[in-house]
Amino acid sequence: MKINNIEFDNIAFLAPMAGFGDRAFRETCIRFGAAYTVTEMVSSKGLTMGDKKSAELLTLGSTEKIAGAQIFGDDPEIMANAAIKCLKYSPSIIDINMGCPAPKVAMNGGGASLMKNPELAGEIVKAVSSAVDVPVTAKIRKGWDDESINAVEMAQILEKNGASAIAVHGRTRKEMYSGKVDYDIIKQVKSAVSIPVIGNGDIVDEQSAAIMLEKTNCDALMIGRAALGNPWVFQRINAYLNECRVLTEPSLEEKLTVMLWHTRKIIEYKGEYTAMREARHHAGHYTKGLRGGAKFRKEMSTLETYEQLEEITYRIIKENS
Repeated sequence: MKINNIEFDNIAFLAPMAGFGDRAFRETCIRFGAAYTVTEMVSSKGLTMGDKKSAELLTLGSTEKIAGAQIFGDDPEIMANAAIKCLKYSPSIIDINMGCPAPKVAMNGGGASLMKNPELAGEIVKAVSSAVDVPVTAKIRKGWDDESINAVEMAQILEKNGASAIAVHGRTRKEMYSGKVDYDIIKQVKSAVSIPVIGNGDIVDEQSAAIMLEKTNCDALMIGRAALGNPWVFQRINAYLNECRVLTEPSLEEKLTVMLWHTRKIIEYKGEYTAMREARHHAGHYTKGLRGGAKFRKEMSTLETYEQLEEITYRIIKENS
């Protein structure tokens, strides 16, 4: 799998996720085999105006050898300027968000709203690809709604204007994250363009990863929500696709030990106060389905220090051993 001259170790990529895909989470996923990561989306307007939060979102971790910086917006010139500013953080790729369904993005001209204006989307890609010397990619959806399925047209326009790869989420903006992913639309996009196509949607384990590849013939896989509290999903997919092996499920101790490692990373980058509040959300994912998980999450909701988290974690491990 290559995007221009960038070669990837495997085809399991981490999708950009606003509110979750920070440095600590991305590095946790890389530890378990994610071949490519993308920053949380950054507003092109905010970035060009010197927004401090944008700098934090774009800063890459030490293990992010191949990483993309994702920007969103609807003005080609501003997007191009934002892309240039992104280069300060040394991303391998500039990724353009054309699929975010969140109202605050999609109702203000960015994200999935660009699915309604393919020509503008093409102008944005052309402006950005002309402004930077790294590959430019885009993440799109099936369409805006069922009456406007235009992913194929969109992909062809983006390729014509300089996109080096396209990630396709097989749902419309109206569907958000409900229903089932449409494999056929991803397959159609793959057949319609000559650049790499990355399949996204409903990839939750090694079997669903194999199904995505089989049904779409896509070049790579992008895993999003399934990686929350489950970074070893990349390890499992890689083992299955590359070696035909099905890895055993991590033990409770392994899962919670990784959760602690992840929390320490958040503390390293954001300080204990912020980290412990963010860790509460991640703990809910790491303990999903585990015996004693509800009790743990309840205790987590009042934690203030890493020492408290560690104490409760080891107690739960002991109680379940």
